[in-house]
Amino acid sequence: MIFGTTSMLEILHTLRAKVTSCTPGDILSFHAPDPDGCMGCYAGEIFTVDDTPYRHHSWHSWDRLAQLLGCRMLTPHPATPPLVTVRLQKLDPTQSFHRSSEAKYATTSLFARIDKREEPDFLYHYLQALDEVKFRTRNRILDLGVSRGDELGVILEGIDGDTPEMIGIDLDPTAIEAARTHYPDATFYCHDIHDLDSLDLGRIDLLITIGTLQSPAIETKPLIMDLVQHRLTETGALILGFPASRWIDGELLPGAHAPHYAFAESSLLIKDIYWIKKYLQQHRYRVRIFGQSYWFLVATRILRVDKV
Repeated sequence: MIFGTTSMLEILHTLRAKVTSCTPGDILSFHAPDPDGCMGCYAGEIFTVDDTPYRHHSWHSWDRLAQLLGCRMLTPHPATPPLVTVRLQKLDPTQSFHRSSEAKYATTSLFARIDKREEPDFLYHYLQALDEVKFRTRNRILDLGVSRGDELGVILEGIDGDTPEMIGIDLDPTAIEAARTHYPDATFYCHDIHDLDSLDLGRIDLLITIGTLQSPAIETKPLIMDLVQHRLTETGALILGFPASRWIDGELLPGAHAPHYAFAESSLLIKDIYWIKKYLQQHRYRVRIFGQSYWFLVATRILRVDKV
């Protein structure tokens, strides 16, 4: 296939049909103009080489299209200039922790192979969230759904002075053991986060929970109300991370996983985030929401200023 001046509409229809007939691992190849030959062009712009017209699509566009079609983009190969060979490989949808029904978050699971800190989009926005809450000034930090403690590790790497008291809670015993091994100075509990009263944690001034509130087992609204009213200090802050993506066969694909849907569906995610935002604002929190593969809701207290 040669997509010299082919529009993205035609390309999408053609490749979607091809990918549908492929099996996982199959490689789909086609020729397209080298994007480096039209630097600064916008998608679909026509440029000419030796009086021959070509339609520009960037490497980002091809990679994004691969993700949307359930593929990974492989290293392109050279072809007769100004063409290159673009290669897509169909992913195996069964290789996803989202589909697992047993010990989904254990250290032996597919989930345990994922390190969100190595995904630039997640790390960039998580660091932004930490800066928003002035994490270096926080003395007691609680991470709900801590798993092996990756998010706490980012905090420790960014602190030069005294280390804050760090507490992590997760329901998977293997994940908690891994966290204790990696961060021996922190305190970890293998415990149900709906039963925080029995742990006698006291007040904390930074709450972090990443990818936990969307779990089917979590009762989001009563948990958030309990945390805000009974767990946080007067100046406490929250970092709540919501997955707007999914991992399949080693790739991070856009769109939140939704049971019973063949495509990414975000209405429940948006509904939960909107409720949390309104609730926190009612309790005098300043709320910001940002991110891509993960949406971060960051909330800090608006302190009262007494009139003189």
